[in-house]
Amino acid sequence: MSTKSKQGPHREETLDIGAGVGRGAWGAFAGLIVAVLIAYPLSACIAFATHPATQKLFGGRLESASQFGFQAFWWILALGCLALPFLVGFGIAKLSKRTLGVIGGIVGIFLILVIVFGQVFAF
Repeated sequence: MSTKSKQGPHREETLDIGAGVGRGAWGAFAGLIVAVLIAYPLSACIAFATHPATQKLFGGRLESASQFGFQAFWWILALGCLALPFLVGFGIAKLSKRTLGVIGGIVGIFLILVIVFGQVFAF
């Protein structure tokens, strides 16, 4: 009798965590996680944008700002929060230097807009 083992149809396979799952699925999963994390801030932004009485909650310059400016500020924040899961998912799915640079630029512009609107309406 021989002591050699036969491999036959049952071969030992290594565990590959990402086997069969494409980049798109990982991007969608990352986007879903980000969507869960930003759900509360997104709902708060929409609530502040749609209820005119919330302007009095902030006091100071936000209370004396125009109704349109107050609503525009919160709608821009809500749209930015809403776009974040898609940007993260797209960035994970593509995962190239160019894509990450574009996403970084978009996030940078968004932050600049938030700071500018914050300075105009809050301070």
